[in-house]
Amino acid sequence: MRVKVTLRCNECKQRNYNTMKNKKNTPDKIELNKYCPFCKKHTLHSETK
Repeated sequence: MRVKVTLRCNECKQRNYNTMKNKKNTPDKIELNKYCPFCKKHTLHSETK
């Protein structure tokens, strides 16, 4: 049930990270605070397709 997802910065809209998530445990879209090298600060990153 683990699927590969891409995380996108909510401020600059750049796709920065690839990660895995378990769809059984987390069926909703994930949001994580990650470092964005384009913004040069920690921002909220959301799951994209």
